[in-house]
Amino acid sequence: MQILYPEIKPYARHDVVVSDVHTLYVEECGDPEGLPILFVHGGPGAGFNSSDRRFFDPEKYRIILFDQRGSGRSKPHADLTDNTPTHLISDMEVIRNQLNIDKWILFGGSWGSTLSLLYAQAHPQRVSGLILRGIFLSRDIDLNWFYQSGAHHVFPDYWQDFVKPIPVEEREDMIAAYYKRLTGDNELAKMAAAKAWSIWEGRCATLRPNPEVVHRFAEPHLAVSLARIETHYFINRTFLEPNQIINNAQALEGIPGIIVHGRYDMVCSLDNAFSLHQAWPDSELHIIRDAGHSSSEPGIIDALIKATNAMAKMCGEGDHTS
Repeated sequence: MQILYPEIKPYARHDVVVSDVHTLYVEECGDPEGLPILFVHGGPGAGFNSSDRRFFDPEKYRIILFDQRGSGRSKPHADLTDNTPTHLISDMEVIRNQLNIDKWILFGGSWGSTLSLLYAQAHPQRVSGLILRGIFLSRDIDLNWFYQSGAHHVFPDYWQDFVKPIPVEEREDMIAAYYKRLTGDNELAKMAAAKAWSIWEGRCATLRPNPEVVHRFAEPHLAVSLARIETHYFINRTFLEPNQIINNAQALEGIPGIIVHGRYDMVCSLDNAFSLHQAWPDSELHIIRDAGHSSSEPGIIDALIKATNAMAKMCGEGDHTS
C-alpha cells in the first residue's frame, strides 16, 4: 500500500495577476527540472492544502499548485466576478506561460477533474497526460444526485442538517435556495448557509466517517469560498452545455489518462468515471473497492501514488520546460 510522500516546502511562490480583479496564489515544489505537473483542486472554491504536494515524487516532478479564482490564498476571497470555467482555463494558460512550460500533466480530483478535462479539450497540445480522481462530469443528473434527490437516501441524517437552514417551501431547489442566502446581505445567514453546505459535502466524502475531513470543510474560510463559488457555478449549470465533456471526448484522443474512482463515492457517483472511460479509449479506469470520494482515503492515496509513478514513466522523466 502506497502512502503520501514526506512533507515538502515550496521552492517558489508567485502572485499571478490574471485580471483587474483576481490575483492567483501559485507555488512550485519538487525538482525544478522535473516533469511539470499541475495540481487542479476541487470545489470549485476549495483551494489546495499542504498535503496535496505529497502525491508526487519530488525527485521526478516539478509540482505546481494554484488556488483558483476566489479560492484559498488567491484574492479577493470568495469573489464571483468573472469566475467561470472559461476564465479558469485562461488562468491556467497564464500560469503555464509565466512558468515557461511547454506541456504539463494535469492532476485533478472532483471539480478538479472537470476543469482538467475542459482544459485538455481546449488545449490538447499542451497536455502530456491526465491523472483524474472522483470524476465529476457536471451534468444535471450529477447535480441533482447530490443536492436534490439521490445521496439523501444514503445519508438521511446528514441531509436533515443540510436542509435545516432552508424553509420547507424552498426545498424543491436546494441549489437556488442556498445561492440566495450565500449572495445575500445577511452575514449571519450567509455563514450559517456556508457551513451547512460545506459540512454536507465533507460528511459524505468518505466511506468511513472522518472527523478530520469534516473539520476541514467546516473551517469558515474554506466553507465560505466553497459554498459561494459552488452555488454560483451550479445554479449556472457550471456554465457548460449538457453533457459537454462526453460530447467532446474526441478532443482527448492521444492523451493518456489514469482515472481513479471510489466504488462508494456518494458525492460523484461511479457512473461519471465509467462514462468518461468508455468515451475516452486512451484512459484506464481504476475502481477502488473500499473508498468514497475523498483523496485522503487510503485506497485512493495508494492508487494515485501508483498513477503518478506510472505517468512519470509513461511521459518520460527529465526536463520538460520550454
